[in-house]
Amino acid sequence: MRNRFAGMGALLAMTAIAGLAAAPALAADGNAGQIDNSAIGQEAFRPHVRTWGLVFTLPEAVVGKLNATVAGPLKEQLLALGLETEAIRSNIPHVTVVHIHNPDEKTPERMLAALPRPPAPVQVQLKKFYTTEAAKGAGSPWWLDLGVVKEGPGYETLMAYNTAATAALAPLRDGPLPRVTGPVYAKMGEAGKELVRTVGVSGVNVTKDGKEARTHNPHNTLVYSTKPFTPAINATMDGLAAHFNAILPEGVPTTFDTVSIVELGFSGNVTREVYRINLEDGSVRDIASGEIVKR
Repeated sequence: MRNRFAGMGALLAMTAIAGLAAAPALAADGNAGQIDNSAIGQEAFRPHVRTWGLVFTLPEAVVGKLNATVAGPLKEQLLALGLETEAIRSNIPHVTVVHIHNPDEKTPERMLAALPRPPAPVQVQLKKFYTTEAAKGAGSPWWLDLGVVKEGPGYETLMAYNTAATAALAPLRDGPLPRVTGPVYAKMGEAGKELVRTVGVSGVNVTKDGKEARTHNPHNTLVYSTKPFTPAINATMDGLAAHFNAILPEGVPTTFDTVSIVELGFSGNVTREVYRINLEDGSVRDIASGEIVKR
């Protein structure tokens, strides 16, 4: 099974280019003429209605390892900082592929229809806790993340699939992701702003002038916050990240066996699963009904 991953990155990179070529047809089928960028450049965040995403959910064993080692100290620290909302915020642990905003409840069906062929099961190493802001100096949102080691066939597969999925799914958005508008957009660099204008979100991979342009940073998020990222909170959370890195210095090996279409909150926390795709056989399960569905 391990040898099946060799060459997957190159295969998916070619899929990404093909997906870009198909993007106008997907937009015409699912969301033609409905992409509205008028919120870009406004002072306030665009109102959030529904965000949908494609994510790799963490296996139960990995979630169990994190719960047994860092979840307790994390919750205690959040409560000590007065971050009660962050301590109780719901989230299905995951590594994101791409997010889009669209209030239409049929968007997950369209995403499933447009979805590029997923990869075989993906092996990666989760390693290094750190804090990050949506845009430096914007104030919020901010997160505590656990990164993915940026080397090896598993990492290359994640990066190539991000390119393919972004090309296929971004045309289904109704406009920019709310959390990258307003004060966040104002603090972004030009490269990030261009992505928001063209695909509705920053931090994704695209094909530009025939070449793959990579800005995707795969990671798992443990804290989602819309509170101001003050110097005191920054320093405390950075110290907590260093403590967690001492607890899990080698990180956690992870194999993704499924990829899911999900609904998310404003800051990117997964609130529910809609469809789950098995990476071994390609079968798709409707989570609400429990039934296998056809693509």
